[in-house]
Amino acid sequence: MSDNRQSLSDLAKLTQEAEAETPAVAETPAAEAETAPAEDNAAEAPAAEAETAAPAAETRGDDRGERRGRDKGEDENKDGVLTQGPQIQAILREQQLDKQGRAYATGRRKDAVARVWLKPGTGKITVNGRDQEVYFARPTLRLIINQVFDVADRVGQYDVVATVTGGGLSGQAGAVRHGISTALTRYEPALRTTVKREGFLTRDPRVVERKKYGRAKARRSFQFSKR
Repeated sequence: MSDNRQSLSDLAKLTQEAEAETPAVAETPAAEAETAPAEDNAAEAPAAEAETAAPAAETRGDDRGERRGRDKGEDENKDGVLTQGPQIQAILREQQLDKQGRAYATGRRKDAVARVWLKPGTGKITVNGRDQEVYFARPTLRLIINQVFDVADRVGQYDVVATVTGGGLSGQAGAVRHGISTALTRYEPALRTTVKREGFLTRDPRVVERKKYGRAKARRSFQFSKR
């Protein structure tokens, strides 16, 4: 009798458990069906917000660009390209001439200092009252002086009168070239970029190193005799 009662009680428990599990299984599809539209709506909401935010961001960017352009005073041509601001070209300097219509400049190299006057002519260069072929006998020195006219494509179009003092012939030739370069850019400011690109407007800072005590020259030592 006891075995039968246990079996009946076990059957009753199993039936109760089955009845308890079946409603949960039946309810899950309905719950999923109810949650699915909510998830779809949640997924669609960010997309809609992103679509609405994108035009707003574009309009803000356009407004900022317009305000920035107005603040800087930038103008646009017919193609919509900015003609001012970072794309603006360098402003040309004014022409600097004396009362006689000449451009004056000072050139330096090593210990030499040259005073140069430049004006349109036939290409004659006079240094300390003498022709360049007489004063600078070496062709290399004359080549240094005429480098500026070769670069600027102005050979034979200007006359140069220069007075130079100090240093040797090599330093004086470099000083005259430096003076001619500056004077040419003052007569024709449009050539400044071309001449500056070649480095002719920069004063060469290289000079002779000073002699040191205990040495024969700047670095040369006296001869050493061991015996």
